[in-house]
Amino acid sequence: MFWIDTHCHLDAAEFDTDRTPVREQARAQGVGCCVVPAVQVANFDAVRQLAHAHHDAYALGIHPLYTPQASLKDLEQLDLALQAHRADTRLVAVGEVGLDGFVPALNTPSAWATQEHFYRAQLRLAQLHQLPVILHVRRSADKLLKGLRDIPVQGGIAHAFNGSLQQAHAFIALGFKLGFGGALTFERALQLRRLATELPLSAIVLETDAPDIAPDWLYTTAEQRSAGQPQGRNSPGELPRIAQVLADLRGIPLAELAQASRANALAALPRLQLNL
Repeated sequence: MFWIDTHCHLDAAEFDTDRTPVREQARAQGVGCCVVPAVQVANFDAVRQLAHAHHDAYALGIHPLYTPQASLKDLEQLDLALQAHRADTRLVAVGEVGLDGFVPALNTPSAWATQEHFYRAQLRLAQLHQLPVILHVRRSADKLLKGLRDIPVQGGIAHAFNGSLQQAHAFIALGFKLGFGGALTFERALQLRRLATELPLSAIVLETDAPDIAPDWLYTTAEQRSAGQPQGRNSPGELPRIAQVLADLRGIPLAELAQASRANALAALPRLQLNL
């Protein structure tokens, strides 16, 4: 089976000591392609180089968590980078971009206005460069949808989706696939599990968000961490096991999920096809 991890921060510092073995181990488990999104201008080169080194794909964008320290010049640099690498088939999207309604410091009136400015500016760049987008969706689905209706783009992926069924269908209607990963492996995630089983299979892509959003088997509680047990590090090699949980929830064969999620990823990010 061939898996596509549609969201993996392989450039993160957590992988500095063993990045290549981690990627090779994932490939041995069938993860044939990872999409590595940038989060700020400073890691544009890193994600591009990693994608080429490991025969993966990448996206360029400014993550909402990095908007407080970003400047208008960063948007200019993003525009220039998208232009410079327009012929690079491994560049598949503008991302990770979006809005974060969870972090308190990002939700003051001025900080939110900054988030909105960068989000909408990057949607316009996605329009200009005719690329889909990879969206950060955290307590922000309705506001993201409004931006997409105001500034239509060529679809993409709503990463780590955890909204309502109504919001899910609104993203789907705008040409988006919805990313599911380690969060659905927790038995207590009842709403997310219900969403992942009720949505059409054609709407779902798989992701790890490694090294973050660890699945149930890697998660340690606050009490365990205070006792000295480290948080488990998520990695792209966990994707097939996460997929098995989803296949079991939906009552379908794992091979069917592999085929469908791959087709959905290629539909969301068409340039991926050129790299497989």
